[in-house]
Amino acid sequence: MVRPVLVTGGTGQLATTLARAGRGLPVVVVGRPRFDFDRPETIEELFASIEPRAVVNAAAYTAVDAAEADPAAAFRANRDGPARLARLCTIAGIPLIHISTDYVFDGTKGAPYLEADPTAPLGVYGASKRAGEQAVLESSGMAAVLRTSWVISATGRNFVRTMLAAGRKAHRLSVVADQRGRPTAAADLAAAVLAVMRRIEGTGWQQQFGGVFHVAGGGETTWHGLATAVFEEAAHRGMAPPEIVPIATADWPTPARRPPDSRLDCTRLAQVFGLRLPPWRDSLGTIIDELLGGPPS
Repeated sequence: MVRPVLVTGGTGQLATTLARAGRGLPVVVVGRPRFDFDRPETIEELFASIEPRAVVNAAAYTAVDAAEADPAAAFRANRDGPARLARLCTIAGIPLIHISTDYVFDGTKGAPYLEADPTAPLGVYGASKRAGEQAVLESSGMAAVLRTSWVISATGRNFVRTMLAAGRKAHRLSVVADQRGRPTAAADLAAAVLAVMRRIEGTGWQQQFGGVFHVAGGGETTWHGLATAVFEEAAHRGMAPPEIVPIATADWPTPARRPPDSRLDCTRLAQVFGLRLPPWRDSLGTIIDELLGGPPS
C-alpha cells in the first residue's frame, strides 16, 4: 500500500485545493470532526490509522477578530495542536510542512519581511501562529514552516468572495487602502507546497529544507487595490462594478489590529527550492473565471 500525504484543514482553501491538485501524489485531506485540535485524541488516532509518509498542516484558527475574545481557543488550534502533530512526525521520522501567516509581523519595517526578521504580532491570532511556528520547529526534526499572506480562491471564506457578494448588494463599497501585502492564490500556494514535498521526497531530507520560508504571490497591493482588481475582472465578465472608496484603517475599526505592511520577501524559497509564485494579478483572473465564468468571446 502506498502511504499518503496527510493534509489537515478540512474544507479550508489550501486543503481543498491540495485535494484537487495532488497530480498522482496520494493525498488524504482530513478535518473536523474526524481530526480536531480541540480533541487531541483524534490526532493520534488518525495518525495511527493513516500512517502518512508526510504531513501538511493547513488546519488553524483563522478568525482574526474572534481570537481577541477567545485566546485559549486560538492557542489550542494554532500552537498546541501543531506541536502534538509535530511530535508524531518526529517519532515517525517523516517531514512536516506547517502553514503560517504574515500576521506574525507588526508591519512597521517599511520593506518586505525576511524570514530572519524579528516577529512582533499585533493580536492574539498572530501571537498564536508565532507560538505554533516555534512549537513545530522545536518538536520536529524535519519541519518546514511556510508563511503566506492574503490567501484567495474560488472556495471558502476569503476577500475575493466577500467583495463579490458585497458588490452584488451595494453600489458603493469602502475598502481599507493603507494596509499593504501580497495576495496569494490558494492554487499557487498548493502548487508550491507540492513542489516542496516532491523535492524533499526526491532528494531525501536536507538541513536546508528546514526552518521558515515565505511563500506569497508575486507583486503587492492594498486591500483597496485588490478590491479594485476584483471588480475590474468581474466587469470583463458582465458584472456591473460598484464604486470602491478608499478609506484608512482608522475608519474601519476592528477588534484585532492588522499589520499596515506585511509584504513577504520570498527570496529564500527561490534559493532553496527554485520556486517563485506567479503574479497575484494573473492568478486573480483565473479565480474570477471560476466564480463568474470566462470573459465574453
